[in-house]
Amino acid sequence: MENTSASGGGRAAGRRGWPHALPAAAFLVLAVALGLGLGRAPGLVPSALIGAPAPQTRLPAVDGYGPAFSNEDFRGRITLVNVFASWCASCVLEHPLLMEVAGTPGLSVFGLAYKDDPADTARWLERLGNPFAATGADTSGRAGIDWGVYGVPETFLVGPDGVIVYKHVGPLSADAWRDELLPRIEELRS
Repeated sequence: MENTSASGGGRAAGRRGWPHALPAAAFLVLAVALGLGLGRAPGLVPSALIGAPAPQTRLPAVDGYGPAFSNEDFRGRITLVNVFASWCASCVLEHPLLMEVAGTPGLSVFGLAYKDDPADTARWLERLGNPFAATGADTSGRAGIDWGVYGVPETFLVGPDGVIVYKHVGPLSADAWRDELLPRIEELRS
């Protein structure tokens, strides 16, 4: 009698082994995708507003920290618009740099308080200092949506023609200021 179970059993065992390999293959694909994603800089979030006029913005000032600003205020000046909130831990980290940057000749720094209670914003600015030449209280978050804000902090560089030149996502660092923003500001000045 011929033993066929060895050859037939081998094929059956091979077919039974394939479903067990699916989770391993799925894990491998997921690991590669995550690895590629982690290799990207988190601050490089695309913005459809780069090269476009700043959105129509007209907000009241944070009480005691005015004046307010609107998009008309961008015309004829280089402006850094910092989106922040008193409840944002990363905003506290970047604030000393904003205090320093506010003294940059030919640069106006505006603050957009995003989804924050104006009284909390005012206390926060009183405690940490006010780097802003103008503020806007965006209590509803509508202006943030118009600006394409993903979260706080975010910072936009607006040229003297009112066009958004650059967007930085996350807390500003000395490296980002030196390597990304300052060269663009110098280019706008020329």
